[in-house]
Amino acid sequence: MDIEETMVHLTVDIGGRPGVDCRGFCAYCYFKHVKDVPPFGCRYCLPFLKGCDYCSRGVKEEYSGFLPLRTVAESFLADLQMVTEDVTRITISGGGDPSCYPDFRDLVELLGTLDIPLHIGYTSGKGFDEPEIADFLVENHLTEVSFTVFAADAELRKKWMHDPTPEASLEIIRRLAKKIDVYAAVVVLPDVNDGDVLTKTLSWFSDIGVKGVILMRFANQPEQGLILDNAPILPGQRIHTVEEFSDLVQASAAAFPHLRISGTPLYDPLFDSPFAIRKMPELLDHLPKINKKATIITGSVAATYIKEIIRSRGGDPDSVIAVNKEIACLITIKDLTSLNLQDLSDTVIIPGRAFVHDAEAEKVLSRDGVYRTVIRGPEMLSADGETSMGMTEVDVLTMEMEGFSTLIRLINQYGSTT
Repeated sequence: MDIEETMVHLTVDIGGRPGVDCRGFCAYCYFKHVKDVPPFGCRYCLPFLKGCDYCSRGVKEEYSGFLPLRTVAESFLADLQMVTEDVTRITISGGGDPSCYPDFRDLVELLGTLDIPLHIGYTSGKGFDEPEIADFLVENHLTEVSFTVFAADAELRKKWMHDPTPEASLEIIRRLAKKIDVYAAVVVLPDVNDGDVLTKTLSWFSDIGVKGVILMRFANQPEQGLILDNAPILPGQRIHTVEEFSDLVQASAAAFPHLRISGTPLYDPLFDSPFAIRKMPELLDHLPKINKKATIITGSVAATYIKEIIRSRGGDPDSVIAVNKEIACLITIKDLTSLNLQDLSDTVIIPGRAFVHDAEAEKVLSRDGVYRTVIRGPEMLSADGETSMGMTEVDVLTMEMEGFSTLIRLINQYGSTT
């Protein structure tokens, strides 16, 4: 259970295991076929020890199961007593699906007595079998929920999400959307729930009053982010290229202007993000000038955008090098071993959230006999569509300005003059 520092929010962690405590894996679930991979290393590891709780257990969302209600309640009440200001939101979250938590009703009733807005961070709804649960949730101060839908077609939902009561789940979404903020998530599989199926689903969302929709590109290969030795999830399943998916998101947003639609890994049409500042010279001019050189390692999706911004501040765009991993924060040591060391400067900046141990990165990137200093960069340079869905344009631009200011300061502090 975590207390956010900048806002008075509490997160209630109920535990649970993906694929186990959710009535079984959805056919396309990221956590299907996960192997017992060794720790990756990450920003939380000790300098002399590769592997910590986050990069060995947390990334796989490994729990022993749902936590008992008593344990959850005692932990929550202990954190509540530590808060000196009014709590503005409580979020229920966990590795398992909250709708499948055995004591879900009792937990919601307990939290409901506090008269604090309640938020469910994620649910597939597969554990909800009766539509009246929607009324119960609203009565107990639920104000926001992120609901995985897949399709408004009950048969498709049943087949691909393995929902035993898909009609009830869709009715719950409909009822909730009338009363609270419902954000729908759709993992898009080409030739399954895109095309006419997606159009019908978005039309249904628009009709019932869904607040926003996050379209999520299906990932099926290691380079798309399957780092737990679990690819492919669906052998033979076609996937959208990043460009195809970005076009799909943009077309969907244009076709349904009353819906807030964004996509991950690309893109958010409302803010032209990620990397919205690239087209705002008045903001770029406020970034520090680059006066030294360092290699910036990133993912293939972000590389083109980062090059453009680095060039605008006097830096060498060739200093930005993409690995064969699309998402920068999912870079592992395997990605670094594939780099051509002759392309690297003496200082190498890796993504702040990369799953790499710093000492191991220095060893791998210096294996040609040239010692290279490895610096961990900012945790985020921009917000993908999943993150920006809950942000304002000012929030997005502020994040980007802060991220790139930090990155450039690292270049100027640790980089070389040649």
